[in-house]
Amino acid sequence: MGSLSIKNCKAMLLMGLFLSGSISGCATGKWGFIDKDEKVAIQQKFEDATPFTEGLAGVKIGTKWGYIDKTGKIIIEPQFEAAWRFHEGLAAVMSAEKWGFIDKTGKFVIQPQFEDASSFADGLAPVELGGKWGYIDKSGKETIKPQFDYAWRFSEGLAAIKMGGQWGFIDKNGQIAIQPQFDGVLSFSEGMAGIIKGAKRGFIDKSGKVTIQPQFDNVLSFSEGLAPVKIGLQWGYIDKTGQLAIQPQFEVAFPFSEDVAPVKIAYKWGYIFKTGQLAIRPRYDGAYPFHDGLAMVKMGRSTGYIDKTGRYLPIL
Repeated sequence: MGSLSIKNCKAMLLMGLFLSGSISGCATGKWGFIDKDEKVAIQQKFEDATPFTEGLAGVKIGTKWGYIDKTGKIIIEPQFEAAWRFHEGLAAVMSAEKWGFIDKTGKFVIQPQFEDASSFADGLAPVELGGKWGYIDKSGKETIKPQFDYAWRFSEGLAAIKMGGQWGFIDKNGQIAIQPQFDGVLSFSEGMAGIIKGAKRGFIDKSGKVTIQPQFDNVLSFSEGLAPVKIGLQWGYIDKTGQLAIQPQFEVAFPFSEDVAPVKIAYKWGYIFKTGQLAIRPRYDGAYPFHDGLAMVKMGRSTGYIDKTGRYLPIL
């Protein structure tokens, strides 16, 4: 799939996890959960875990995945080879090397039959069948026939698709909304999507018009009005006119969440305000965006959470 950067794609996957719920990783390979009051709510006993969405979290016990509720009670017994989070009442799971969808009781509502699948968004989910990607609705009915080399979830009414080595966007009817013409894209966020054209990155609007010319060495999505951009070896932030709002000065920068953003300075992570001033001084070996007033951070082999004052709660 087209990517703005493998390294940053991995970072964004992590960001997606920590934006969606409170989850604590463990240096010993076990995972557990904390609540909003910073108390350990579920002891670390899982090989892997997803954040909570819609009241349930995927957990891996041994080699199989199931789901728990926020008390730690197993709601759906571990039985799947892989599992996505619940979205719109359904979760994609793998059984016997095929993907299907279950409801919150663990019952298959769409039988395993796909080579790959992602989560529902706007009532549709991307699925792979016969080496091509299309979309199904919640009954399992094919709504957009498999025809794309790759397809992402819908976001803001459009979904990124890859055809003939180029990326574009379709609407929910399966009609091409923006012709495949880019070397890589990000999903739409706040009305704009990052694009790759040649060696540079810029942004388009939902009409496909280039609103910020490809000029950056890397970009991440807009959030709270600003987007991280890389110029040379350093990251800064631009506004939606493409003007620099925070000068490039960081080794790495992530999007804003709850008015602050994680940035890396001199090999350590901290947080900044939208003015570019430090909100929490760099001292962490890893840092992720805030969600519900807490952010996950790493200090050496220890993992914990901080509040917006920088107060640290070690979990491990």
